[in-house]
Amino acid sequence: MLRAARLQDPLDIQQIEAFVASRGGELFHRPAWLVAVEEGTGQKARGLVLERDGAIAAWLPLSEIHSPIFGRMLASSGFAVGGGALGRDEDALLMCRAAEIHAQRLSCPTIELRGGTAPEDWDWRTDSHCGFVRPLAADDDAELTSIPRKQRAEVRKGLKMELSVEIGAGPEDRAAHYAVYAESVRNLGTPVFPRSLFAAMLERLDADILTVRHEGVPVASVLSFYHDGAVMPYWGGGTFAARHLRANDRMYFELMCHARKRGCDRFDFGRSKTESGPYFFKKNWGFEPQPLAYASWTAPGESKRDADPTSASHAAQIALWKKLPLPIANRLGPWIAKGLG
Repeated sequence: MLRAARLQDPLDIQQIEAFVASRGGELFHRPAWLVAVEEGTGQKARGLVLERDGAIAAWLPLSEIHSPIFGRMLASSGFAVGGGALGRDEDALLMCRAAEIHAQRLSCPTIELRGGTAPEDWDWRTDSHCGFVRPLAADDDAELTSIPRKQRAEVRKGLKMELSVEIGAGPEDRAAHYAVYAESVRNLGTPVFPRSLFAAMLERLDADILTVRHEGVPVASVLSFYHDGAVMPYWGGGTFAARHLRANDRMYFELMCHARKRGCDRFDFGRSKTESGPYFFKKNWGFEPQPLAYASWTAPGESKRDADPTSASHAAQIALWKKLPLPIANRLGPWIAKGLG
């Protein structure tokens, strides 16, 4: 039987969470991720469940994304770099076909799958993004030694700077993170997500914030998730001052050490656009890029959705956004960003 998930039902959530854990699913497969997205952005948590003999056989997490600028879509998963159907390949294909019908019923002309199996007649991209994961070393000294020489020198410079490191999830941690992250993404020309999204994630998932300060002022900060033995620095950035202070280098090294003490054995540096600045930054740390496969479906007669911030069609808007005063960018940004998905 194939049915819609009942994400208002704690028992259904519990059963899906157990299935995700039993299959070694990603953080982005978890109903808790979808619910946090809904609480933080208003984008509805949905999903499809395939059952056999009363047990879950496959699961497709979905966020129903609505943007007045970019239109409507179903994303698996919303605000995530992973997702897709979890189950046997033949079941995953069945879920995708069901998702096409589900999307049209919801007036969503687009489906985006950020991982997993999808039909061959969907649009595939295998060269746009790469993921970066490697094991953590046995101790702090070994961690430093494992970093390639040139990048290790940058980390050593950061360790010698007059910087302090704080880790937590309280009001001060959240305020420092948002201030740094908002400035960082404005400088990149992209709108900042709502504070409520970060708050919901911290409440629903295993997450914390690591902030680097110089003379008491936050200069680099990252919100990280912990899942299945891996730490994933997810929303992070630095101010203009962070660069000469080597604060970002210090931040990621401190996070590696912190995650090991928490029992993690892998560092998941997330995804980056192939051949981009962040892509080469992660390679410099000794991470080997792994190409990611994304698939999308567009309803017949509809135009393909384009919300990619690196798209040439958005270059003028990005250039303009970089020039906005920070208070204006922080006021307008969440309204736009919550529809990016």
